[in-house]
Amino acid sequence: MKLTIDRAALLKSLAHVQSVVERRNTIPILSNILIEAKDGDSVALTATDMDLDIVEQVSCPVALPGSVTAPAHTLYDIVRKLPDGASVELTSEPEKERVTVRAGRSTFTLPSLPTADFPSLASDDLPFNFALSSAELKALIDRTSFAISTEETRYYLNGIYLHATQQPSGPVMRGVATDGHRLARVELPLPKGAEGIPGVIMPRKVVLELRKLLDESDGAVTIGLSDTRIRLAFGAITLSSKLIDGTFPDYERVIPTGNDKVMELNRNSFAEAVDRVATISTEKSRAVKIALGTNGLTLTANSPEAGSALEELEVSYTSNPFEIGFNSRYLLDILKQVQGDVAQFIMADAASPTVVRDRADGSAIYVLMPMRV
Repeated sequence: MKLTIDRAALLKSLAHVQSVVERRNTIPILSNILIEAKDGDSVALTATDMDLDIVEQVSCPVALPGSVTAPAHTLYDIVRKLPDGASVELTSEPEKERVTVRAGRSTFTLPSLPTADFPSLASDDLPFNFALSSAELKALIDRTSFAISTEETRYYLNGIYLHATQQPSGPVMRGVATDGHRLARVELPLPKGAEGIPGVIMPRKVVLELRKLLDESDGAVTIGLSDTRIRLAFGAITLSSKLIDGTFPDYERVIPTGNDKVMELNRNSFAEAVDRVATISTEKSRAVKIALGTNGLTLTANSPEAGSALEELEVSYTSNPFEIGFNSRYLLDILKQVQGDVAQFIMADAASPTVVRDRADGSAIYVLMPMRV
């Protein structure tokens, strides 16, 4: 194999694929990426961790077609440190199991492993195929991913639950995530081709990798789906992943419908006040207390070591006075996702889940468990 490629194009693609490669691997080949130079003018870079695969096509002149594997992180570091504007030549000598990287006066020779050892990517039949815009997918991820659980024992909560459902306004696609302390549910119109899709849990790692890549894309994302796999294709990149094999809990039971105390306030002012007052809260609990009355809201935090903080805010609230406590970090995570100026809190009492809505956008709903303060 022999090809010449612009350093900037190679660096961008390597940054994408090496991100999937785990730093520690018990299987040596999984530390490598597969480089496949096709006849003509393109090269494909592939990486996998056996659960998540990424393939990216890059345009470049190919002098000699072929394929080779190379250490992902080492190759990325080399290309990253090459000067801007450099032209990079990649050549492989399969019989010597090495790959050579040349740029200007620099030459690097890296060990290679047989391409036959590189795992073949799954080509499952994906019966459901539909498309979402990058903006829709970014919004769905941003407004739910903060609530994904990191608790490995509850593995079925370690992702975003995607499914189709019927609403009075018509069929919708929902993304839901929860860690037991907070829940985020977002809806968007059901795309053509997604009718009857199975409810699937998209793992945290593919969600995070996809979100990074979407920052560089503004076109449509083509999604293929089965009961066990998801494939997302956009631009020159194809991501495919196993889905979490588990049953997502009945989240509808967690969303209260009988809460009767409604508070509306300016999202920015409230978020800034929570952030200031939380400076005093203990690192472990991060607790802030909200005291609601007809004259407004009083926000407090107390810590035996750091002292106390109090701030008052004007709010719209007409029910009976009461107090409720929240984890300030969880509260701020939700407030960040409220797009409009007014956040609406629908509460029952100090021990029951609180519903948070964006008054300007009914497509998202958040649930936050209170805490004892």
